[in-house]
Amino acid sequence: MSTLLLRFAAPLQAWGTESKYDIRKTDREPSKSGIVGFLAAALGRRRDESVEDLNALRVGVRVDQEGKIIQDFHMVHKDEKTSYLTRRYYLSDAIFVVGVEAQDEDIDILNELEYAVKNPVYPLFLGRRSCPPCGPIVLGIRECNLEEALDTEVWQVPEWRRKENEESPFLRKIVESKSGGVARRDLPISFSPYHREYGYRGVEEGICCPQIKETEHDPMKEL
Repeated sequence: MSTLLLRFAAPLQAWGTESKYDIRKTDREPSKSGIVGFLAAALGRRRDESVEDLNALRVGVRVDQEGKIIQDFHMVHKDEKTSYLTRRYYLSDAIFVVGVEAQDEDIDILNELEYAVKNPVYPLFLGRRSCPPCGPIVLGIRECNLEEALDTEVWQVPEWRRKENEESPFLRKIVESKSGGVARRDLPISFSPYHREYGYRGVEEGICCPQIKETEHDPMKEL
């Protein structure tokens, strides 16, 4: 098996799976529908095109830095006389490592996705159009399964943001279950604006302790 690793980081992200009407919520980590939509945009697929091949890929997320949920207010003007207030929630200052796993015989699709994310057809955003990613996105393809890739990848939090848990940070890890798990309704069947449709998938949550990138000693750092 091989796994493509991506880094999702931005001042704001939004991963809604239960949003309705005038209140737009966000989950604490990227959803599969959000990840598949991100990859479909990079490939240049239109909203009414099939994403069945992307759904077949197994995905997982490691939470390198927990974000804070913030609320924003939007005034919507329906016409000259009618307006109403909506609430939108965002995840602020979060960092995730996203893994996309494929079988060895399907390694070509990971190479295609890696190239597409580096050279996207459509603009990329993290959940909503107002949330463009920052910093490098592609971490590379690892020749191992999803769990091992997430467990061993270097911690993506900048050195200046690391605190007393630098030696052994315990991070949340959410992976797509091979059988069973907790049901989540975030499997995209259709992104068509006329008939969006989502199915269920099983997920499992755990913790992992990633590698800490070693840096050379700088004797002048404290001066």
